[in-house]
Amino acid sequence: MVTDNYRTVREQVDACALRCGRNPEEITLIAVSKTKPLSDIEELIQAGVREFGENKVQELCEKWENVSQPVHFHLIGHLQTNKVKYIVDKACMIHSVDSLRLAKEIQKEAAKKQVTVEILIEVNVAEEESKFGLSVDEVLPLVQEISGYPNLHVNGLMTIAPFVEDPEENRNYFRALKQLSLDIKEKNIDNIDMNVLSMGMTNDYLVAIEEGATMVRVGTAIFGTRNYALG
Repeated sequence: MVTDNYRTVREQVDACALRCGRNPEEITLIAVSKTKPLSDIEELIQAGVREFGENKVQELCEKWENVSQPVHFHLIGHLQTNKVKYIVDKACMIHSVDSLRLAKEIQKEAAKKQVTVEILIEVNVAEEESKFGLSVDEVLPLVQEISGYPNLHVNGLMTIAPFVEDPEENRNYFRALKQLSLDIKEKNIDNIDMNVLSMGMTNDYLVAIEEGATMVRVGTAIFGTRNYALG
């Protein structure tokens, strides 16, 4: 069932991309496997899926260590500085860098392990008090500071849009993130790329693709609803 769900979502992603005149291969579908058992991931691996998203460091590490073959685990949840050392050499990308303090800690631990960490800057475009992330105005100064960190590579931006019934309500937020990425790209800052826009989830990923998403993070539509009492 999980595999069928994934294929349905992938077909919708591809069809939406084509409608927008985009190449479907430009869009990475991340199967958000947080709170879901390793068996679900293994089922998708057998179907050729390699991109998975996790919210918690401990859960990502456990799955990373026990998965039957190497896959890409994206850390999409909030990252505390005291957990950085566990994740820098396991996450293929950290989507949720939202402070200079966190960036410094990632640089320190990455240097110790002699790895380069691929990161995205998390932007709270909608300025929701319940969400992490920088305001739009705070992004450029942080990016300029991080550009000098040899073990960090900024790939782009990420946002978590509000949970809404009508995905059209989030279009302006996705559009704003895309515009911010273009504004930063124009500045040609060393070590800073704006190739990745991680935005869009189960309820609004098609609108996100229409507005330029290159990564969409889909969980419920693939794995079904979550029991957070277990996670």
